[in-house]
Amino acid sequence: MGFLSKALKSGIAVKVVNEARKPHNQQKIKDAVQSFRNRGGGQGGAARPGTTPPPTSH
Repeated sequence: MGFLSKALKSGIAVKVVNEARKPHNQQKIKDAVQSFRNRGGGQGGAARPGTTPPPTSH
């Protein structure tokens, strides 16, 4: 069963890479990344659950 799972994951990865090579998909990816970067508004991201935020220096 492990072999089948690895083969399926590998096939999906190949499909993703092939789709990412297409120019119209590259533009969609760039737009999504830009939108994600702009969404934060410069406030920083939320801490992951179970982690403590870094100390702030005053």
